Amino acid sequence: MTVSIEYIPVTPIEYPDEDGKPMAESDQARFYLRYGTEVLEVYFQNLPNVYVSGNLFIYYEEGNPEAVVAPDVFVVFGVENRQRRSYKTWEENNKSPDFVLEITSKATRSKDQGAKKGIYAFLGVREYFQYDPTGDYLTPQLQGLRLVEGNYFPIASNTLEDGTVSLTSEVLGLELRVKSGDMRFYDAATGKTLLTYEEEAAARQAAEEKAQKLAAKLRELNIDPDAL
Repeated sequence: MTVSIEYIPVTPIEYPDEDGKPMAESDQARFYLRYGTEVLEVYFQNLPNVYVSGNLFIYYEEGNPEAVVAPDVFVVFGVENRQRRSYKTWEENNKSPDFVLEITSKATRSKDQGAKKGIYAFLGVREYFQYDPTGDYLTPQLQGLRLVEGNYFPIASNTLEDGTVSLTSEVLGLELRVKSGDMRFYDAATGKTLLTYEEEAAARQAAEEKAQKLAAKLRELNIDPDAL
């Protein structure tokens, strides 16, 4: 007697790279999402084991595509710096992000302070920052949390003489500063604000134009600028 065994193919589990929903962001939110990702990519570009990304699906439970979160900006230490279509923790030695920044809006406020906060704590995200570009939904508009024994505690802020509010990220070794509502990453070691490629190009052009005007003025005074 021959017993036939019917082979039932196993359908592979899909982990989508996108949810098919259109992104609706304000100009301000879009700028800071792009700014945060770009300047941190530049800052860590020479470190092969630091991965920076943003608005990318992070899957944190193998076999369950519903266990997913998409931070606006995040940094992972100890994994390869390469492009990914999505980030699956079980393919990355179970390594979760170390730093997360969410750009908060009316539509995301409840998730940023509720469900996402709980997920990030569960994943062991060491620092979780939130920034509200308009100042309408968070008070203060820049807030930071640091994970201590599984629970988040507020990161103390420092107000400078010019009114700038500064919070230190121990994970990144950088400061996040807000002045007149504008948030920037700041390298306290060099005293420089982190700029995007476009901002750096504009700054170089402005410096060159200033130098050319100064040289022209010196020539008018019969002074050789090369002799200075």
